[in-house]
Amino acid sequence: MIDQEIRDAAEQLLEHLRAHGLTIVTAESCTGGLIAAALTEIPGSSDSVDRGFVTYSNKAKEAVLGVPADTLEQFGAVSQETARAMAEGVLRTSGADVAVSVTGIAGPSGGTPEKPVGLVHFGAARKGGPVIHREMRFGDLGRSEVRRRSVLTAFALVEELLAKR
Repeated sequence: MIDQEIRDAAEQLLEHLRAHGLTIVTAESCTGGLIAAALTEIPGSSDSVDRGFVTYSNKAKEAVLGVPADTLEQFGAVSQETARAMAEGVLRTSGADVAVSVTGIAGPSGGTPEKPVGLVHFGAARKGGPVIHREMRFGDLGRSEVRRRSVLTAFALVEELLAKR
């Protein structure tokens, strides 16, 4: 699952984090820890990776990340609002400098006409800075490919956040 493209993106992100003296934390749902795994695949990543959370269930999103129950009820787990709340919550919980979150429907089941398989929401937050969001509709590419592309998108979103300095 951690192919060369993901490895290269992880190395690049870690270099940028190191250059700014920042640490990162992940809050993952549909990727199941793959973002944290890709980052920690790189030797020396412990200087920039604080920790990672896999909050697959709504209960975990509430209990671990502090996502409000009413956000989950009103917008659902796969939503911009939940992705933003996940990023903000994990940043508060961890004490890291930068957070990235991901929540989506990797498939093959679970999709609806409003929220189809391949819909993934991302959040990225920085202490004292903005929370940014990205929505991707990868399509029904297969579970592994949706998750792989989600890892790459998460890295790109953090890079975008760091560029906003």
